[in-house]
Amino acid sequence: MSEPQVRATPIPAAESQAMALLALVSCQVGLHACTQGARLAAPLQALQQGQGAFTVGVLLAFFALVPAVFAIPAGRMADRFGFHRPVRVAATLSLMGALCSALSSHVLALCATGALCGAGSGFGMIAVQRTASRMARSAAERISIFSRVALAPSVANLVGPMLAGVLIDHYGFRAAFSALALLPAATLLIAGGVPRELIARAAPVATAPPPAWQMLRSPGFRRLLFINWLVSTSWDVFGFALPILGHARGFSAASIGGVLAAYAVASMAVRLLIPLVAERLSRRLMMVGALGLAGVVLLVFPFLGAVWAMGLGASVLGLALGAVQPAILASVHEVAPPGRQGEALALRAMSVHLSMATMPLVFGAAGAALGASTLLGLMAGALALGTWQASRKGSESHADH
Repeated sequence: MSEPQVRATPIPAAESQAMALLALVSCQVGLHACTQGARLAAPLQALQQGQGAFTVGVLLAFFALVPAVFAIPAGRMADRFGFHRPVRVAATLSLMGALCSALSSHVLALCATGALCGAGSGFGMIAVQRTASRMARSAAERISIFSRVALAPSVANLVGPMLAGVLIDHYGFRAAFSALALLPAATLLIAGGVPRELIARAAPVATAPPPAWQMLRSPGFRRLLFINWLVSTSWDVFGFALPILGHARGFSAASIGGVLAAYAVASMAVRLLIPLVAERLSRRLMMVGALGLAGVVLLVFPFLGAVWAMGLGASVLGLALGAVQPAILASVHEVAPPGRQGEALALRAMSVHLSMATMPLVFGAAGAALGASTLLGLMAGALALGTWQASRKGSESHADH
């Protein structure tokens, strides 16, 4: 006989929803910033010790592969227990990960940091996204909430590496990892600002719960995972090709960094604007338009010769890809079976982490054989296929609006 299944009712609407959402976003910033800071610090310390590129590659793989392995258990825990238990687990894992490298500089300690911080960030992200989706009282409010939650990784990508880099330069690696450990510790404290769900335990059942993979039988869910993979891969391809194209044209590192910054700023800006127009947006139209626009940008990007033109192209790409992610997250919630949103979000997260671990190798091989410009063109073609998939009924939810 299996354990009792837990069905969670949506978090009741409250006047303090804005504060609860701020606490949610802050919790993810703490976990994600710790991981991103460690992703910078751990490889740098390994290189300083004389480790080779292979060791650095293995080290970075831990950050992506471990959260992929534990994504489904994390989703099930979120479905069964709500927000607070998985976030406590996430913060504890991240805290232990940062402390491993604060206490030891051995390469095995650095690998443990990658595994624990990666797992903590993955656990926390699924719990945050699931709880955010259940705060919404309507489809329009859900996409508005997800646009705010999507700001957390952008903020964390600035805070974590900057904090680690400054502390490494001035005080060394031990101080950097010690400071990063304070971020998940803060998450433990801030999590108290998120209201608790009302968890109702169902009677014991004789059959085991269906496997998460069963959700892949849904054509709408498969399309969403494919579109989500396209969005993630498009950014990875752009990040891979930009330094190659910039270097070939003699651009300085600061100029290339400025193009990347233009993408980041545009991505954050569009997520701030979405809540203002969420009531008038069709998610299907948003996904179709964003994917099509991203494909056009990648197609013409190799022909943009000036830094300002590349910066403009990167800004448009940031607007497109930044707008589509909240729509995907909101749609995943609606196509998931009742009470299994955490597992559905876990499948989405697992596909992203596996892509992060494997795609750089594919890009390297394809880029060497075909060139960066051809790789961008192929990605534009894939986005055209994604645009067609997004236009099909059922890509948005069971009940399109």
